[in-house]
Amino acid sequence: MCRRACIIVVVLLTALRVFCGEKAHLIVAADGSGNYRTIQEALNSIPGNNTKKVIILIRNGTYHEKLFIERSFVTLVGESRDSTRIVYAELRENWIRDHPNADWGSAVVNIDSLASDVILANLTVHNNYGSLYNTSKHQFAVRGWGTRVIVLNCNIIADGADTISLWDRVDGMYYHANCFFEGWVDYVCPRGWCYITDSKFFGHNLSASIWHDGSTDKDQKFVIRYSSFDGVPGFPLGRHHRDAAIYLLDCIFSRSMADKPLYLPDSPNSRRWIWGTRHYFFNCHREGGDYDWFKDNLAEAEGAPTADVIDAKWTFAGRWDPEATMQAVLPFVSLPRPRDGAYRVSPGAASLLWIGSRNADVSLVHFGTTSEPEFKSRQKANRYHPGALKASTRYYWRIDEIAGADTLRGPIWHFTTR
Repeated sequence: MCRRACIIVVVLLTALRVFCGEKAHLIVAADGSGNYRTIQEALNSIPGNNTKKVIILIRNGTYHEKLFIERSFVTLVGESRDSTRIVYAELRENWIRDHPNADWGSAVVNIDSLASDVILANLTVHNNYGSLYNTSKHQFAVRGWGTRVIVLNCNIIADGADTISLWDRVDGMYYHANCFFEGWVDYVCPRGWCYITDSKFFGHNLSASIWHDGSTDKDQKFVIRYSSFDGVPGFPLGRHHRDAAIYLLDCIFSRSMADKPLYLPDSPNSRRWIWGTRHYFFNCHREGGDYDWFKDNLAEAEGAPTADVIDAKWTFAGRWDPEATMQAVLPFVSLPRPRDGAYRVSPGAASLLWIGSRNADVSLVHFGTTSEPEFKSRQKANRYHPGALKASTRYYWRIDEIAGADTLRGPIWHFTTR
């Protein structure tokens, strides 16, 4: 009896230690082990005038919910990317039929126009209406009108068109990294400014994969770096009905991609591009051979930017620098800068930057020219200055972290100086 009681005490203390070590503010768990059983309940608990960052941790499970995010500074982060799933079946035309002139609510995740600084991380969002009812019409996974929206380490999937539609056409700024996007026509279709890096795209249609509306401000850009595109045989890269400036750098296209440049659709919704054709490419390649229309042409862009300067901060033209200011929300260290595999890094200005894991207290920096870099620094800051580096040299680095009594070993990254 005593032994059994001791075991129970140990289990309870272990559970308490794990819970106390968790830095998320609210926990959602369908089995009742968190603060709430549903995600919407957790969202509704946040004050309407919220100005503080709130992290909602969602435990593994499939949540058949439609979400309405009406608060700013909210993060939804899953316990694991593939096992924390938000799934709902909604067809846009059905929603509008029942709610005339109201797109609010037509997606699985709906972000209000007054909700800014929202993060979706480490989870899957899936609008599965198409697979249930055999249609590929508009069915949004994520739809919103707020600004400074981050999607990080997520699978965003719809069984129809317009998978992720973030549409603040005046002030919208959107950052996505390490994501997988899947859908039908225009399945990644931002308005305003958008930067996507290290992501994968898969399209099921013969009309377009990406789409952009940058017609409100000539400076608005849609930039995609270090990403790959695949799809059904003959899938096209993209189109846009209104003015847009689209940049693709260091991207890989599968051999299934059609020999079809970005184009203006023949549609009543199309408007003549008053600022001309602004499609820019650098170091993009197609498996099986390149097409002439995506040859390097950055020199033709306004200001003739070089690949070295095109990053998130450049995309948003100083309005926002998400990689420098992002909150630590993932359960592991992420977003190394220079990114893993980077080349042409300036040897005189290198600075290591990363986003720590959510529950970490201290970072242990390892850096050097061998694949097992030596320990350099124990620190709380997420930036390290290694000093002047040698030209044309490959460097390796790793960030381990201390979280409570645990030491979390990070992956080894590398970059090469020019």
